[in-house]
Amino acid sequence: MNEDVSTRAAERLLSGRAWDDFCESLRKTGHMIEKFGDGVTELDRTEWYRFLTRYVRMGFEHYVECSEPTRPRFHEMTWRQSINFTSPLQDHLFADFVDGAADYIIEGNRGTLPYFVIASLEHDAPADFAAQDWAARGVHGLKELNPALLKTRGAIQSTQIRFDAQGNFRLIVSQNKPASGEDWLPITAGSSMLLMRGVYAKRAGTVPARMRIARLDNAKPQPIDPAFLSAALAKAAQMTLAYAELARGWWQDNLATRPNSVRFDEALYLSNGGVQDDRFHGFGAWAREADEALIVKFTPIHCDFWTFQLCNIWQENFDNYEEGQGYVYKDGAKLEADGSVLLIVADSDPGCGGTWIDPYGHTHGGWSFRLIKTYGKLPPPVFTWKVKLANLKRDGLAAMESQQPIVSGGVVA
Repeated sequence: MNEDVSTRAAERLLSGRAWDDFCESLRKTGHMIEKFGDGVTELDRTEWYRFLTRYVRMGFEHYVECSEPTRPRFHEMTWRQSINFTSPLQDHLFADFVDGAADYIIEGNRGTLPYFVIASLEHDAPADFAAQDWAARGVHGLKELNPALLKTRGAIQSTQIRFDAQGNFRLIVSQNKPASGEDWLPITAGSSMLLMRGVYAKRAGTVPARMRIARLDNAKPQPIDPAFLSAALAKAAQMTLAYAELARGWWQDNLATRPNSVRFDEALYLSNGGVQDDRFHGFGAWAREADEALIVKFTPIHCDFWTFQLCNIWQENFDNYEEGQGYVYKDGAKLEADGSVLLIVADSDPGCGGTWIDPYGHTHGGWSFRLIKTYGKLPPPVFTWKVKLANLKRDGLAAMESQQPIVSGGVVA
């Protein structure tokens, strides 16, 4: 931030304009729910407002509390936050910084976590964004400043990192490859975040990874300055708006148009910080009436980890996921005799086999199918049937026989 921009950004904060702009942006973001008309239920609408509170919390944690220029730190994803169908079998650690020109070092211990990947991310922003007001521009302002439209600039998998006998490791984070030959995660001058995705085979008994980040130049911590906070408030408001618009757009313009199917869309996945070459990640929508059951069947391909989860239309896990409901995963799945997974989404358990998924009051939502560290070239097909719950309870799985399934699971490059 050059001196002129810093002066104008500081004035924006000290005059109260930055705060007013932040509040006005949140007010307008809340009213985006009106674009859905009758397409949302009372439960959807209630969860929308809670969804926004979670992004406000996350914005403060990312950009106010954890972006000090000379004191970077890893911090966990905000409690109960969900970004693009956050997996119950993954941990997310973020390290935010405002100076991609600096060099950093990560030191840590993998615990007993079987696999993780760390990516460096960047988003577009004008050089003087901290000196500008954004609320009046609404979603059009996201074309210039969109902290949710993250582009992966570098990535390293745990399989590429050297660990000692105790699981300790060191990793240099910089623009230039270290001459020392140490493990290296590349960043760009515009990089503003690191994201660690830790993948569990099962959570019970697994010791999570621990890591810390520091600047290699040992720059001393400094008091907060008004230009920094002006930038932080702008990014926090734009991030909340961006994720609200992302959830709206994904649902209205994409997922809801193809109910009860899954599509592995690489461009969609990579558009928000996805990491290429270690996974297939499919997205879709599910829908059924309260008196209906939705039956899902797939046979996982050979991979180290997979998770299939149901979410609400805001891409959040159901409130019963902490009790192990709403999702299935490789090491905890019940397999059928032919090796397939059979899920039954219904308001009550029909008692006809498979794995019952309680939609927890929802009649529609999004779903996600992750397959990580895969050994096949294509993800598996996904079959879905929709039948009356009463018929399923009466006739068992034979109730499916009169229905033609929807077959999906194709890859879109």
